[in-house]
Amino acid sequence: MSGVLTKEALDRAFKLLSGRLELAQSEPVRLVICGGSALIAMGFRQRTTNDADVVAMINEAGELVSPDPLPPALLEASAQVARDLGLNENWLNNEPSRNDGGLFQLGLPHGFAGRLTKQVFSSRLTIYYIGRLDQIYFKLYAVADQRDDTHIADLRALKPTETELEDAARWAMTHDVSEGFRMVLIELLNQMGHESAAKNI
Repeated sequence: MSGVLTKEALDRAFKLLSGRLELAQSEPVRLVICGGSALIAMGFRQRTTNDADVVAMINEAGELVSPDPLPPALLEASAQVARDLGLNENWLNNEPSRNDGGLFQLGLPHGFAGRLTKQVFSSRLTIYYIGRLDQIYFKLYAVADQRDDTHIADLRALKPTETELEDAARWAMTHDVSEGFRMVLIELLNQMGHESAAKNI
């Protein structure tokens, strides 16, 4: 697989991960996936990615919980999948919600849980992909924070409305309250042709 995840390769990786968790008789794992993998799986954009980003987990009560740290059994199983399929060692990671500055730790968008799409692989593994609106929130935040061309292309592919971008900007400013970050958002929205949203934040 050469480390690249397409929609089909991602599905295969999760199926194999599910099998590994079954063999290990691990506790059930429920992962909330964001980023490129979620875009691909939900059909929001046709591209490839190198990893699957875990932004949250869901406990037995159905509540969103922090994915930091990820369960040892999951890490062991994902490492084996990486070896089996030739994926990057950290193809499954919790980078979006790692440490105090993570997305989960600083607060997910309102109504986040209700927009998840569930995919059950087995009794040991359930994957939840984030919704389109939450992708817009996360991608705008990522673009303003990192100015990465891939994030910009992802954001444009989601075809956000003026209102969605304004709401996303307001949410992003709860994660970075500095005036400098606000100015970056304003500049970005203007560059994207959304002057009205830029004026309102």
